[in-house]
Amino acid sequence: MKKSSILLIVIIAVAIAMIMVIYTDSSTYSTFSEAKQKDTELYVVGVLNKQKELHYDPVQHANRFTFYMYDNDSTECQVIFNGSKPQDIERSEQIVLTGKMEGDVFHASKILMKCPSKYNKDEVEIIESQAAPKTALAN
Repeated sequence: MKKSSILLIVIIAVAIAMIMVIYTDSSTYSTFSEAKQKDTELYVVGVLNKQKELHYDPVQHANRFTFYMYDNDSTECQVIFNGSKPQDIERSEQIVLTGKMEGDVFHASKILMKCPSKYNKDEVEIIESQAAPKTALAN
């Protein structure tokens, strides 16, 4: 075989391996315990702790919403979302957070909620919220 053919095969193999690593790593959900060990942005799925207070004061900090959530391992963690409080978060059946841990607090950049639909009894409505841009936080 020619050296160029071998080189082409190696490049294709490396590209396929990189694609597989990207897709397998990004499509999995993590827990708060795993998020503490990693310094990257992860997806954490869980449910809202409705026994604890949701804190959102638009007069003091319009782009700061804090709450507590249980992950799939029943580990509770405080979540800080740099955005306004998503509508109907109290009604959510499940929450998917995108973000990372800083100390013992999870900082979410996105919140995706699975809520019961208000129109059809057996359907589910998906609502997504994103954090405010960094420039808006400076004001």
